[in-house]
Amino acid sequence: MSDFLRKHAYLIIISLVLLSGGILLLARTSGGIQQLSGYTMGTTYHIQIVDMPTALSSEEIATDVSALLLALDIRIFSTYAADSELSRFNKQPLNQPFAASSELLAVLTLAREIAELSDGAFDVTVGGLVNLWGFGPSLQVPGDEFPQQREIDSLLQSVGYELLKIDQARAEITRGAEFYVDLSGIAKGYAVDQLAAYFDGLGVENYFLEIGGELKIKGEKPGAISWVPAIETPLDSTPQIYEVFSTNGAEIAVAGSGDYRNYFEVDGLRYSHEIDPRNGRPVSHSLAAVYVIDDSAARADALATAYMVLGLEAARELAQATAQAAYFIYTSDGVEFRDYVTPEFTDYLRTD
Repeated sequence: MSDFLRKHAYLIIISLVLLSGGILLLARTSGGIQQLSGYTMGTTYHIQIVDMPTALSSEEIATDVSALLLALDIRIFSTYAADSELSRFNKQPLNQPFAASSELLAVLTLAREIAELSDGAFDVTVGGLVNLWGFGPSLQVPGDEFPQQREIDSLLQSVGYELLKIDQARAEITRGAEFYVDLSGIAKGYAVDQLAAYFDGLGVENYFLEIGGELKIKGEKPGAISWVPAIETPLDSTPQIYEVFSTNGAEIAVAGSGDYRNYFEVDGLRYSHEIDPRNGRPVSHSLAAVYVIDDSAARADALATAYMVLGLEAARELAQATAQAAYFIYTSDGVEFRDYVTPEFTDYLRTD
């Protein structure tokens, strides 16, 4: 059991109660892959392991995984849990340092890096605007009465990643304005990375880890066969495969972002859950979905969100400038789907 799990062992019983309908103990499939699935962070997770470690039983691994994910969700990153670390920070008085866990500090530090890289297109202080548009914990659709410009302008005064002070030496964070931090664009990816670290620590060499569509993949399937993830067609319908790619045995993280699942429509117009921190409004452009390959699922998660906010042209320029593996799906004339793939991603499309 990892140090993180030891610190939060008290959550194991709670996790088993809350997730009793969703936890499946590791079960071996006909292909020799052991699987585990359940619920976390408002979505599902699926784990596939080829080489089971000998140090722990399948039951112990299932318990460790559920405890790890519940701790990251309910104890740290959730905006739905009133007592989570993030919820407490969002209520912290201005200019008063808040003692942050290593997990929250790591995520906020990476969030700042991506915010600076994207010139503010990715900004975790946008939470107040996310809530205003009905995509926060209350999940209230604005209906006929959209947010007034004065409400948007008022919240924009408190949006800006530079207003979040991070003191690495003291492990403290400080609110410099009345912002509301929302980590939905990075936390799932970070959780995937933590799962990978757990299985790496057990000596597992071949796995496929997924939380809400964010992936970490290592090694191969039985028979030295590459894992073959699929890119989904950006339609709000029965999932359809748009493209497949091969890991070619490499260890990679994959994350995606799109406007085709979480949105609302009024008078035939679609309002995406992706809020542009620079103008306070849902994004409206031709980019329908983005997939990013990186070493870190958290970084891929944040970059995919940043690209969706930037739109096709600016996102493509940024991906090219940083040699990022990225796959963009966009609409042509509002109807036909087309794609643009960076050279770094193209290598994974060769499955021969």
